[in-house]
Amino acid sequence: MSTTDKARVPRSGIVGGTFALLSALYFAQGLPFGFFTQALPVVLRRSGYSLVAISASGVLFAPWALKFLWAPYVDRYGSRRRWLLSVQLGAAAVALILACLDLTSGLQWLFVGVAVVNVLSATQDVVTDGLAVRLLDARDRGVGNGIQLGAYRIGMIVGGGVLLWLFSFAGWRALFVAMAVLIVASTIPVLLLRTQLDRADVRPAESTTAVRLAGTWWVRLRRPGVLAFIGLIAAYKFGNSMGSALVGPFLSDLGLSLGQIALLEGGVASGAALAGAALGAWYATRFGRRRALLVAGITQTLALGLYVAAALDIGGIALVVTASVSEHVFGGAATVVLFALMMDASERVYAGTDYTLIACAVVFSQGIAGLAAGVVGQAFGYAAMFGTGLVLSGLGCALLLWALNKGIGPVQLSDSGVMAPDRG
Repeated sequence: MSTTDKARVPRSGIVGGTFALLSALYFAQGLPFGFFTQALPVVLRRSGYSLVAISASGVLFAPWALKFLWAPYVDRYGSRRRWLLSVQLGAAAVALILACLDLTSGLQWLFVGVAVVNVLSATQDVVTDGLAVRLLDARDRGVGNGIQLGAYRIGMIVGGGVLLWLFSFAGWRALFVAMAVLIVASTIPVLLLRTQLDRADVRPAESTTAVRLAGTWWVRLRRPGVLAFIGLIAAYKFGNSMGSALVGPFLSDLGLSLGQIALLEGGVASGAALAGAALGAWYATRFGRRRALLVAGITQTLALGLYVAAALDIGGIALVVTASVSEHVFGGAATVVLFALMMDASERVYAGTDYTLIACAVVFSQGIAGLAAGVVGQAFGYAAMFGTGLVLSGLGCALLLWALNKGIGPVQLSDSGVMAPDRG
């Protein structure tokens, strides 16, 4: 398509098509991730694995923390369309292979499949996040990130709830066939919406060798304010991630059945996260990033207090449901605002690399938080684990807001108006 032809496409059509494309792609990410992070821990707990062992299985998600290593290659080589078709269909193929294996006698091949799907999904995430940064301007990012988290959560609802329910009576084979079909279906917009994908094929003007490209992430990391910003993002998410890491095993240990857990975590709670995503998108657009970060940070922290009470056997199942809904609503709102802030900090030409670097900080933070949750929960109980997450969540929120008020972070945040001038 020529530049003139692109100019003739109405902006509403471009933005609407972009939202549709991003919705399908983020759904495709959430689908396997929801099963592997929400349903699988429950299955492992029922199989006799300890909390520490369940937490340690998070090493299978290392590609999500390491994707910054190959993000520069994704930015530089190949078209967005080719990348997406390759990784989407590859993930569907792995799901079909798992459907053909006998997983009843051991889970080693399941763990291999989880690792491979995570490599493919992490690569898809680099491409998709780059698309979002390049195709959405500042006024669209609040809504765009609401759609991002909403579609991702719907995928997690299906993966962590519906597929767990399917597994409970139909077994592994039906589960993975269904997963493969859904991933293929989510690839259809990649075939249809070529205009959006062509517009996102933007590369640096300079010629870059493969050797130099390998160090691009290091150059981007060393930009003024980036390291500090990454640390702040990680701190903001750490406490909440720790508090929510072992909710599935907590519910299992309370005596809830697989069907009840699937309904609560895959249905009620994830539905609440969708409401939280919409709330965060609206609030950030209406009142700005900094105020939204403050309100969402405080409320997601207070929601963890309900889990502390539930772990102390206060309030019964009603409080457990209230805690789950509250944490997902306010945690979802905080995540939307945080993702918009991360897009603000990324440069368009290096969109995939910049956003991926920052996103990896969130993954590192969540991985360490999950392991810490397992250690603290195993040693001191669920109440201590939830309480520690509450305290750290509050501290992380305060630290991020203080830093933005002092003007700490990449220069792009100043352009978006999210940082106050340095007051010394």
